[in-house]
Amino acid sequence: MGNCWFKGNPYFNRVSSNATKAESPKIQSPSERTEKEDCQLPSNPKEVEALRKDTARNPLIAFTFEELKRMTKNFRQDSLLGGGGFGRVYKGFITKDLREGLEIEEPTRVAVKAEVIFLGQLSHPNLVKLIGYCCEDDHRVLVYEFMPLGSVESHLFSRVMVPLTWSIRMKIALGAAKGLAFLHEAEKPVIYRDFKTSNILLDEEYNAKLSDFGLAKDGPVGDKSHVSTRIMGTYGYAAPEYIMTGHLTAMSDVYSYGVVLLELLTGRKSLDKSRPVREQMLADWALPLLAQKKKVLGIVDPRLAEDYPVKAVQKTAMLAYHCLSRNPKARPLMRDIVATLEPLQQLEETPGDSVAVTLEGT
Repeated sequence: MGNCWFKGNPYFNRVSSNATKAESPKIQSPSERTEKEDCQLPSNPKEVEALRKDTARNPLIAFTFEELKRMTKNFRQDSLLGGGGFGRVYKGFITKDLREGLEIEEPTRVAVKAEVIFLGQLSHPNLVKLIGYCCEDDHRVLVYEFMPLGSVESHLFSRVMVPLTWSIRMKIALGAAKGLAFLHEAEKPVIYRDFKTSNILLDEEYNAKLSDFGLAKDGPVGDKSHVSTRIMGTYGYAAPEYIMTGHLTAMSDVYSYGVVLLELLTGRKSLDKSRPVREQMLADWALPLLAQKKKVLGIVDPRLAEDYPVKAVQKTAMLAYHCLSRNPKARPLMRDIVATLEPLQQLEETPGDSVAVTLEGT
């Protein structure tokens, strides 16, 4: 199963979130400019349906392109949610009069995307839900649930939005971890390969759901320790051993998760060239500080105004420290990360806690 699920000249291809954003630079091998993955989207609706019925849990709706035009007001500019390097995403509404006999809640807000294979096969509360698709002529379009609060990136680094509270950041961290854990432990394991804040979308209650499966890859099976693949991803998030060797494992996702955890902790971007040279790569700059209880409090996002439980911050920092280990085998499994984060969701400050913590250990 591959990652190149389109052909011809589709209207929609892979993008990263519901909101327009400036993407971090992508990592690509030299051959990326001249070749595609050795795969393609099924060529007709019957092939898509056959694929979906193989392992899918979600019943999908096959839309016509004319129906999509009606849903998005003929792809009007005011329906545009955003776009990345591979295409655009439009907001749409499914109504009862769209098609006779269509059983769906009204009105249902949706968006479009282009990952038929993985989104069609996998269903989990922390993955964006696929509703339907269009596979007509050269059009390759997905209809998926609308995420009203957009991406974590748009909230975390916005200069105008209210800063995310510590409790919401922990809720996001846990939800995203559960999504990755599900992928890694699926019957056919999946490596996400491009985990970052712009690919984590939020519903109206700040529940985190993973989106943008364009770079997702089947994980190793049997005796294989890794998947050899072209180096692709986003600078600042990709695991160092993957960049050096092209060997992709679930631990590659764990490293990326550690970077996202750092972003939630510090309010800094994974790569920020506006900062001093030594601080531009967030993981490299923060790693030596994460295991030091006093120093880690000095890198917490100042927008939190010290409104956070100190112990939870320190435990989160240690978790990020282990996720960012240079030794992939020393990184925790995603299921263990979930187990670590769950008790931190309700961890509150007690009168005995102090910012000037002197206890050792985690």
